[in-house]
Amino acid sequence: MKLAIPIAAITLLLSSIGAHADGTWCAQYGGTHGGTNCGFYSFQQCEAARSGNGGFCYQNPFSQSQQRYRR
Repeated sequence: MKLAIPIAAITLLLSSIGAHADGTWCAQYGGTHGGTNCGFYSFQQCEAARSGNGGFCYQNPFSQSQQRYRR
């Protein structure tokens, strides 16, 4: 049983390697334990997820789709 916890932790770590949120919009959630989610591809998606949680939506400055249009 003592070995199960480290194996679970390593599995979770390895499953998140290479994962990234390349959405066009980010939600910055309000509250004491606020967080950020940059996995939204429309402002409406972001607003729907943020609704009732506080915070705000903003354009993802690291989005590949945003960088395509910048000069």
